Amino acid sequence: MDYDVKDLALADYGKLRIEWADRDMPVLASIRERFAAEKPLAGLRISACLHVTTETANLMRTLKDGGAEVLLCASNPLSTQDDAAAALVQEFEIPVFAIKGEDNDTYYRHINAALDHHPQVTMDDGADLISTLHSERKDQAREIIAGTEETTTGVIRLKSMEKSGVLLFPIIAVNNASTKHFFDNRYGTGQSTLDGIMRCTNMLLAGCAVVVSGYGWCGRGVANRARGMGAQVIITEIDPLKALEAVMDGFQVMTMMQAARVGDLFITVTGDIHILRGEHFKAMKDGAILANSGHFNVEIDIPALEEMAESKRMVRDFVDEFRMPDGRRIYLLGEGRLINLAAAEGHPASVMDMSFANQALGVEYVYRDAEQLDKKVYDVPEEIDKEIARLKLAAMGVEIDGLTAEQEGYLQSWEMGT
Repeated sequence: MDYDVKDLALADYGKLRIEWADRDMPVLASIRERFAAEKPLAGLRISACLHVTTETANLMRTLKDGGAEVLLCASNPLSTQDDAAAALVQEFEIPVFAIKGEDNDTYYRHINAALDHHPQVTMDDGADLISTLHSERKDQAREIIAGTEETTTGVIRLKSMEKSGVLLFPIIAVNNASTKHFFDNRYGTGQSTLDGIMRCTNMLLAGCAVVVSGYGWCGRGVANRARGMGAQVIITEIDPLKALEAVMDGFQVMTMMQAARVGDLFITVTGDIHILRGEHFKAMKDGAILANSGHFNVEIDIPALEEMAESKRMVRDFVDEFRMPDGRRIYLLGEGRLINLAAAEGHPASVMDMSFANQALGVEYVYRDAEQLDKKVYDVPEEIDKEIARLKLAAMGVEIDGLTAEQEGYLQSWEMGT
């Protein structure tokens, strides 16, 4: 078995942490139990380009137990947990190509190793695997049944490919499932982003002016968690409806230039490029801290920051200090990459339980029904979404009502009025 991980000696500890995550992933565990019995993925080759974490390890175990031949590479150079990667190789015999802190060349060498697996299904978090295949190895596309995509940024890229007519196989947008973005994006990103920031800075959020750029589901989660810890939260937005919602939710809304002058901590979660730029860096206070929780490290214009600074030094793990010519210091966290994975452990397992249940059942669905799908981006079927919610409630010991026959009849009729 070919693989490329940091150190197999980390495997024992990685296995313990994978087991710890598994205890909070009962939905995925129930799917794994069924998969092991039914083998619905028998003979299927899957290449996954995801964050290599303990939670992802449990997804890989589930797919393998379902009969699939699985290979995993990293979807971000700083998101790999080296002990989890080692355990997948040594304890579960799943090939992994991922090392935390890998350079750009290694990152794409690992993506090409995943494509060398000649997958029939791809799994992406950010669409780098699919974009590499479409741009450099297009001949392989005829081998692909379908793919899945985990994150907002990737779905945006893939819908752009569909609109341009270049998408070569169907994609299931796992990110768009209600049991994914309502929970993973909001609660997972909200908690894990602040966890990463506090781990690498040890800063106190109470009384701090926190600027959150983007009020989508991720931004809402970050903003609410920061407010819950006593921060004064400011939102920047380009969508008038989301901005209005932020105002009605009790947050201040400003332009980024206004916010740049007052913010202590800036967190970008937009999925777009250069949200924080040179003009903003010029306006920031001494000691301003910049963090990103969007998928790619383009939301902060790091080249502009480097060009403006007269010096740069690392002052703590995952904290770089940029000193401006006027003496002001600006701090960049985690090289501008996903701070929740660069400096912490990513989302809690209990929320990834639903996200990865969508991945597992999404793969089962496309393997069974791919011939009915066109070269488009599809949402997760509603019945899968609702089944995952049902399983999660059952695992939490929560019961809900059902409609009576009278209620069902009322909802289906038009005769009864006031």
